[in-house]
Amino acid sequence: MSVAYQQMYAFKSSTSWGNDSPFRLVRSNSTNTRNRSARWVSPKAAVIPNFHLPMRSFEVKNRYPCYLLFTPSHTDNEKTSTDEIKSLRLITAIKTPYLPDGRFDLEAYDALVNMQIENGADGVIVGGTTGEGQLMSWDEHIMLIGHTINCFGTSIKVIGNTGSNSTREAIHATEQGFAVGMHAALHINPYYGKTSLEGLISHFKCVLPMGPTIIYNVPTRTGQDIPPTIIHSLSSNPNLAGIKECMGHNRIQTYTQTNITTWSGNDDECHDSRWDHGATGVISVASNLVPGLMRELMFEGKNLSLNLKLLPLMKWLFCEPNPIGLNTALAQLGVVRPIFRLPYVPLPLEKRVEFVEIVKGIGRENFIGEKDVQVLDDDEFILVGRY
Repeated sequence: MSVAYQQMYAFKSSTSWGNDSPFRLVRSNSTNTRNRSARWVSPKAAVIPNFHLPMRSFEVKNRYPCYLLFTPSHTDNEKTSTDEIKSLRLITAIKTPYLPDGRFDLEAYDALVNMQIENGADGVIVGGTTGEGQLMSWDEHIMLIGHTINCFGTSIKVIGNTGSNSTREAIHATEQGFAVGMHAALHINPYYGKTSLEGLISHFKCVLPMGPTIIYNVPTRTGQDIPPTIIHSLSSNPNLAGIKECMGHNRIQTYTQTNITTWSGNDDECHDSRWDHGATGVISVASNLVPGLMRELMFEGKNLSLNLKLLPLMKWLFCEPNPIGLNTALAQLGVVRPIFRLPYVPLPLEKRVEFVEIVKGIGRENFIGEKDVQVLDDDEFILVGRY
């Protein structure tokens, strides 16, 4: 049995949320300020946990002594080159799993990362949108980057999402991320409080000197497109590894024709972007579930039949904003506890039934984990509002 699956044993026995559950139901409108979690009984319910699980990892810390982990100089003699990042084809935007009180479930997280390594992923994005970096404190964020690099940094490239709509925060987080050893940074353009095109250039120029950097363009989330003129103006910087682009094939080809490394940010377009438009690969959500098949899609040549086979899964994952679908799917596969940090809530019953059929169609053996896929009842999900 693989290391990844062995690591999952430690929490499998704690994933039953039936009548003997250690949670006590209370009224959903309770004024008790100590309520931290909510059992997802449609439409509403709330619970109070009365037990405490350790936030622990059994993964061997085989890179650096703990006292060196936050010393910026500890990676000086093994810095990752920008060219190494440019060569990555399959990068998984890794999921962050939780314990019932909302803290990180590091045992489950370690198992997820190990399954990525075993199935051939080249890199992981830590604390991205899929990993719910937007729901983390910066302390949590940097801790998880440090944990990942310390445990897995010799086996897979670790790219920390240290972007922010505040340049000051982006600078500070990126300094910390490289200090704990991340191989590269992922940076989004300032969202909500949008800036001018000149402001975009100034923002990125503040973080590029720190190390290999992937810029992320996803206007549906930020409300602002990063036009090609911005990327071309930054392309001479030796630390610009490339761009994660969500604006489709034509935009990707604009970059690849000028030798700017580009990863598709859309699972459902990545096959054609890779083989018809010159993309280096994909930064993927679907590879959390089927890393082996996504590797095949990116490495082994044009494969229209496999792409067609995976499209229903890719469409299902984004039927609601990411990472709602992925969180639901991983819980149904039994590889993470069915726990959501709000404001995310699981997909409704009919979509969970649909996922079971998708798994059967693709083949359970192609998905991570060993347990049979389950529909799960509404009351098996836990929602956490304060953590």
